[in-house]
Amino acid sequence: MHRIKLLLSLLVAITLASCSKSHSETPVPFESKDLKKGDTLRVAVYRGAASCDRCSRTVKSAIEKMGVKFRIDFVGPNEQIDITTKTLSRYDIYVQPGGGQDIPGAFKSLGNKRVEAIRKYVLSGGYYLGLCMGAYLAGESYLGLIDGDLDGEVGRPGFPVTTDKDASVVVYWKGHKENIFFQDGPYLFSKSNDPKFSKIATYENGDLAAARYSYGSGLVILTGPHAEADSNWFEDAEIPSGRRPARELFKDLIYSFYQ
Repeated sequence: MHRIKLLLSLLVAITLASCSKSHSETPVPFESKDLKKGDTLRVAVYRGAASCDRCSRTVKSAIEKMGVKFRIDFVGPNEQIDITTKTLSRYDIYVQPGGGQDIPGAFKSLGNKRVEAIRKYVLSGGYYLGLCMGAYLAGESYLGLIDGDLDGEVGRPGFPVTTDKDASVVVYWKGHKENIFFQDGPYLFSKSNDPKFSKIATYENGDLAAARYSYGSGLVILTGPHAEADSNWFEDAEIPSGRRPARELFKDLIYSFYQ
């Protein structure tokens, strides 16, 4: 327990040092938290019909690049580890990646037992990270981890993207102007009566792009754009290098569970 706290704190310090020349913001230090999982932070990454295979693999790679000791398992109906109340209890973070545009279809593919297992996991203190489709699925009509359902950012006043084509958009990420990969993601809403609510990023038009919420004893972090997207995503979409993020945005999302 103490070792993982030390590793996470050390990684924050290294990140601050490397970013100090270009960023003026100082992230909030990690709070003391009893992970109760030993020395390794354990992460379950969903893989299946409710995501794309590339999305799940990219999440795994993004976690592995963070420099902290992790145990990462793919979970889902066709994986060696399925999603149940028992299996999810082994993990500190559950990640629901992006994938496709059929939100009702993705939700249906999870099945009632897996949906209930995810809800119970977060309710009892687990951490849910929802990326694009994973954010939509957190809505009230689906997993029910937040109040209300989410709508797409495309077509919102002042938002530059007007189609579902892959794009790079500007966000203000913890106060810093950044580029980020966007693929028809949602905008979020503030929740002033939630003491754990935290704004992480906004789109250039001011709409909320990434945020943290509480659900029961657990935490929910959602993002509309793809913080996990690597260089391959940008290259495949023919997005020039000058429109890619300079900050390690996915790492910021993981840190936000512990701030």
